[in-house]
Amino acid sequence: MFVPSAKSNLSLIILFLVSILLFVWVNNSRMFIKEKYYAEKMEAALLMKQATDVLKEYRISCDAEWYPENNPNQSGIIGRKETEITTDRGSLEGKLTSLNPNFAAVMVSMFKKAKLSKGDRIAISSTSSYPAINIAVYAAAKVLGLKVVSINSVGASMFGATDPEFTWLDMESYLYEKGIFPYKTKAASIGGGRDLGRGLNIEGRDMILEAIERNGVQLVREKDLDKNINRKMKIYKKSYKKYDAYINIGGGLSSIGSSINGKLITDGYHRNIHDNNIPRKGTMFEFAENSTPIIHLADFSDIASKYELPEAPVPLPEPGVGRMYVDERYNVTVAIISLFILIALIAVVIFFDHSQIKLRDDEVNS
Repeated sequence: MFVPSAKSNLSLIILFLVSILLFVWVNNSRMFIKEKYYAEKMEAALLMKQATDVLKEYRISCDAEWYPENNPNQSGIIGRKETEITTDRGSLEGKLTSLNPNFAAVMVSMFKKAKLSKGDRIAISSTSSYPAINIAVYAAAKVLGLKVVSINSVGASMFGATDPEFTWLDMESYLYEKGIFPYKTKAASIGGGRDLGRGLNIEGRDMILEAIERNGVQLVREKDLDKNINRKMKIYKKSYKKYDAYINIGGGLSSIGSSINGKLITDGYHRNIHDNNIPRKGTMFEFAENSTPIIHLADFSDIASKYELPEAPVPLPEPGVGRMYVDERYNVTVAIISLFILIALIAVVIFFDHSQIKLRDDEVNS
């Protein structure tokens, strides 16, 4: 008759096989549970895809050049590296990463973290460097029913909205006309150095001014950066006295104050920002001083990594793909049952080992 024993090869083999079976059972018990706000995230991602598809179709109708080496997904919102309105260096990898429609779901997550709900007011400061993220923010805002006041700087870094005839303002106007978004930029500045186009030639600045005029947007062009910041704050305050969140997209100087400030603030949601050592306070810090929650969006490769989105994916993922939609969990009940079974089997082996030792001791003593 077989007696379980830790010294028995058969006992060890049985424990080994049972352990494997229990592991397989637990592993196969994984469940995929929808994350919070699944419906809103999905709707926002689908809306972002719709918006980018509409812009792509428009660019095709205009016989726009695609430059497949830099634009493998043939998006209508990846611009040329250098044009008359290119203001700064830019990461092509970051621009390609930002095209993922699931960034709109990321924005829903951030907005919900900021406790935003229907009817809340948000101030947006955007550059034209990441038009896809501007669209993602708009998509999330529309789905959640938020009221938006947006101010833009038209100049764009490399591979952003660098086409003088198809700036972010032009993209936004087209999407507004097509009924995709109910939002239009309230005011715009030239952008670039000192938010006044420093570093651009006269032709580039004139092209930006023409884009602002043809889209019917209020021009912000004061004598220096500080006056531009003050002017933009007045425009925000004229629309609403109080805002529920401020969203900064990119590295616009009128928003962050100086380039170093953008690196001092981590990406994502901030309930409070301590600005004791800030050399110049842009509109983002003005809002922070008034206890307005801040969402800072600058390093999109880093944001993609945090939310487990692929970098520069080809082809682009479909809406609904990503960690923010579904959470993978193990069935706790199955895991506990498996643990008790394994513990019970080990206890049986230990019990018989002790019984045999006691029996041998009794025989010796007798």
